[in-house]
Amino acid sequence: MRRAFDKAAGARALSTPGGAARATGSAPFGRVADRIASGTLLTIGGYFGSQMVRLIGNLVLSRILFPEAFGLMTLVTVVFVGVAMFSDIGIAPSIQQSKRGDDQDFLDTAWTIQVIRNVLLWIACCILSWPAALFFGEPMLAQLLPVAGFAFVFLGFLPTRTHTAARHLLIGRLTVIELLSHALGLVAMVILALITRSVWALPIGNVIGSLIKLILMDRYLPGPRNRFRWEKEARHELVRFGKWIFLSTAFNFLLSQSDKIILGKFLTIEGIGIYNVGFFIATAPMAIAIAVNGRLMLPLCRDHPPGKDPADFALVRRIRMRFSVVVAASQIALALLGVAIIDILYDDRFLASGGVVVAVALMNLPYLIGITYEAVAFAAGDSRAVFFLNFTRAVLQTGLFLLGITYWGLEGAFLGFALAHVLAHGVVIHLARKHGGWDPLHDAAMALISLAGAALALWLHGAELSALAGFLP
Repeated sequence: MRRAFDKAAGARALSTPGGAARATGSAPFGRVADRIASGTLLTIGGYFGSQMVRLIGNLVLSRILFPEAFGLMTLVTVVFVGVAMFSDIGIAPSIQQSKRGDDQDFLDTAWTIQVIRNVLLWIACCILSWPAALFFGEPMLAQLLPVAGFAFVFLGFLPTRTHTAARHLLIGRLTVIELLSHALGLVAMVILALITRSVWALPIGNVIGSLIKLILMDRYLPGPRNRFRWEKEARHELVRFGKWIFLSTAFNFLLSQSDKIILGKFLTIEGIGIYNVGFFIATAPMAIAIAVNGRLMLPLCRDHPPGKDPADFALVRRIRMRFSVVVAASQIALALLGVAIIDILYDDRFLASGGVVVAVALMNLPYLIGITYEAVAFAAGDSRAVFFLNFTRAVLQTGLFLLGITYWGLEGAFLGFALAHVLAHGVVIHLARKHGGWDPLHDAAMALISLAGAALALWLHGAELSALAGFLP
């Protein structure tokens, strides 16, 4: 009874301006250790559940549709993500780090900017649909992109309560809603696939999923609903912090999508679909890691800056070490088991995805070593440093991936990707030292674990990796 009363009190506190800040002092999650442990479990559980739902949907759809459909949607996603990232002003991290993060006027101004931005994103998808079709040589993109892009309109109306809940690590209900909306969206997609037997089931299903997410978030997250507002001070703060986020995420687009853009010019549409199946399996632990890092490490470093006090540094070190060990172990496990997973789950059309799982799981290990350090800079309001980090990563990754595939095929591309993040780690160290957060013991331990796991995976699956050389037409 007491626990239920405390949770209800926390929900009521969130429903009033400034109440979330007060709730953190009295709610069960008030102590940082409790909030971090609970938030971590909820985030991991939610994203694990989301990945499982997505995997089940992927398996079902792979038996209804054809590899080319997955290839087309991969290219749609490249444009979709690119449009979003090239216009991101960091509303979520702005709310999470701002002193006004619980002020309703500030939140309503942020929401108004979000709505305007997302409507413009849909218009941008419509405008870019024909150039994208010409660039990739796929006329269907001209029809698919305007439909898929309409999801932006629904997502633009998502309440800022999603960000204030994450700000205070009160993410239980948020996690359940996200998981439920994802599951219902995939159900809609599978039903459409059975009816149409065409690629159209995928973009329409995404739009339906976005609408479901909006309805559930608006209905079941506690707190006041957003209203259109245009407060000058809030707008200036959002733009001041967000200008570096805008530049940073533009380069972050290259980090997340440059491989698919480049492969879109080198592989057939069927080959891209096969690559994307392997990529999805291989990056599942990384998706969870990014979610946990964004939702938990930033609030942790905001409340306990590692450069201010040895006790805070020790706390951040313990959590970072445990986090990194789990993520690295999961990634290495996929590199070792990826071929078997594809053999068991997919039919013969997708068997080549096994080698892709191994390669992608290994090439991401250097990046994951430094993933938690960005939170230190964000918590200090130093979005400029994160921009320069992402700029360095994007230039190195895109350049070395393109160089590798041009001269040495897919094997060269994967090696180029990994080497890029090894070189970029120097900038990661500079960023972390600037804010007193660099942990050389952590980096050395993770490097040794990664090298050992990579050596074992290469020994076990050298043949599958060598077979990738024949993947190019």
